[in-house]
Amino acid sequence: MLVERIKRLRRERDNAKVEQALKRLEEAVRSDENTFGPTLEAVKAQATPGELARVQLGVYGQWDYPIGG
Repeated sequence: MLVERIKRLRRERDNAKVEQALKRLEEAVRSDENTFGPTLEAVKAQATPGELARVQLGVYGQWDYPIGG
């Protein structure tokens, strides 16, 4: 099951390395720097897609698609 695999990943990875990479990604997102390198660094550190998205949402917030008429 996917949830169990993510839990195991979070137990077994180097969480300090992940946090450092996510902090670096956040710094890049807040600047005008290209975020590809820091994103790749976080992925190599085994950050999950949800953790990567949380960084983006923390900086930019939730975007709601404008539906109207």
